[in-house]
Amino acid sequence: MSDKANELEQTARTMVETGKGILAIDESSPTIKKRFDTINTESTEESRRAYRDLLITAPGGNEFISGMILYDETIRQSSSDGTPFPRSLIDHGIMPGIKVDTGAKDLAGHPGEKVTEGLDGLRERLAEYRELGAKFAKWRAVITIGDKIPSTACIEANAHALARYAGLCQEAGIVPMVEPEVLMDADNTIERCYEVTEATLKSLFNALNQQDVAIEHTILKVNMVVSGKQCATQAGIQEVADMTVRCLSENVPAELPGIVFLSGGQTPELATAHLNAMNASNNSLPWPLSFSYGRALQEPCLNAWLGKEENVEAAQNALLHREKCNSLACSGKYSEDMESAA
Repeated sequence: MSDKANELEQTARTMVETGKGILAIDESSPTIKKRFDTINTESTEESRRAYRDLLITAPGGNEFISGMILYDETIRQSSSDGTPFPRSLIDHGIMPGIKVDTGAKDLAGHPGEKVTEGLDGLRERLAEYRELGAKFAKWRAVITIGDKIPSTACIEANAHALARYAGLCQEAGIVPMVEPEVLMDADNTIERCYEVTEATLKSLFNALNQQDVAIEHTILKVNMVVSGKQCATQAGIQEVADMTVRCLSENVPAELPGIVFLSGGQTPELATAHLNAMNASNNSLPWPLSFSYGRALQEPCLNAWLGKEENVEAAQNALLHREKCNSLACSGKYSEDMESAA
């Protein structure tokens, strides 16, 4: 095995190390502005740096977090002591990752559907990000459920882009995290979510194989199989766990090193409970099931911080609590009692 392949294998394995997950802090500037608006804090370069600083330097996080996904602005910023953020993470035993797509844009000829862009110049950007310390990358595709959508064209366009991105990552010595997100915003049933997630995963792995992407050096970040937010009947925790695991078991190759879930707008507690139920009910899956949450880890932390320096410790404690709960959920050892004890 080449040195590059060895490094990719080691990085992928470390990302899904037992009891550890990924913290996503890669919100774009418009998205983090929306988050800051909820706590009446102005989004400036300095306020964003200060917030990401508290996330990156939170004591004890390395016990539960293997990596953090950064945004382009963040990977170039530094902690208050002057240490560049990627170096600060590495010093804490956490791997820096980087979001590299440039966002989901309207798919021509397909109203209501999106395709993620960002392949132009990606080879050069990946080389720079590797120089800056990135060990893995992320590319998110969004699949919308609606009237007569998603179309096969939308699913395949996004799968193809994900596969080309993944190939460029591996060429650069960076582990690709492929994220096809079936959105949970509509009124669809859990059965419809299963159907669309299955079609998306089939298309994704077909595209990865066509592009000669090494599956054993790739991490899948994926939605859980859930009822749409506006569906009158909401599936229970165990049903979500069972249907998600079945969908993955039937459509994800065994050689994949690991699967991490996105929270997709679930409450922090529900995202943890779903992950816990999956791991409590299944102990012989071919890959570990872990987490790569953004809002479901950050929301309590953000609400404790409120943009004030005097709240940093309380905010870091809130973050650490959620990280610990999800770490325990990776082995099915989380319980709701832990929330009231916090």
